Amino acid sequence: MKKKITVLTGAGVSAESGINTFRDSGGLWEGHDVMEVASPQGFYANPELVLDFYNQRRRQLPQVSPNKAHLALVDLESQYDVTIVTQNVDDLHERAGSSHIVHLHGELLKARSTGNENDVLPWSKDLNIGDLCSAGHQLRPHIVWFGEQVPMLEKAVEITSESDILLIIGTSMQVYPAAGLVNYVNPSTPIYFIDPMPAVSERDFNHLTIIPKKAAEGVPELVQKLLSSN
Repeated sequence: MKKKITVLTGAGVSAESGINTFRDSGGLWEGHDVMEVASPQGFYANPELVLDFYNQRRRQLPQVSPNKAHLALVDLESQYDVTIVTQNVDDLHERAGSSHIVHLHGELLKARSTGNENDVLPWSKDLNIGDLCSAGHQLRPHIVWFGEQVPMLEKAVEITSESDILLIIGTSMQVYPAAGLVNYVNPSTPIYFIDPMPAVSERDFNHLTIIPKKAAEGVPELVQKLLSSN
């Protein structure tokens, strides 16, 4: 039986493909207060603004491609049972060819009904006022906004708790509840943290190895190490 590797990925992986990471050092997302464009309250106050914000993000996707980090993670599947738990809402892991992906924060290429959160549709074009579900409710981006439940969190906890190896790539591990996933691994599980400016130290967790590099450099190196040592 193949060992299980769980990979937690964040904005740093997508950023190297040219995707904006939304949030700047001042906490603004593309010049907007985060609550204006990433909360239910913001959507009901100004739905046109919110829809346009995500339409711009969605239009960018065809212009970017998976990078070396995305592609290296696919190579791991030759010897390991790999599941990617991502905070990213783009489709770059899918396009790279990864087989098992859990999107914690939703997906840009889906829309859902404002009347039924389980009514989720594939959506690749602009989403506008007047785009309705089959029951007549306005559609909204299939994105987990601030203050909303994270429906895939329980599944992510289960996956993480069963890991033989945990990789954390391109995420500060400061955004909860995703950051809390690391607490569910077995204390003996090796953890690899790849980030050019890591916010943790090797004293913070048992069996933690920090690789202070960008994802496109650090991930291929670690993947080769894991493949050669298995």
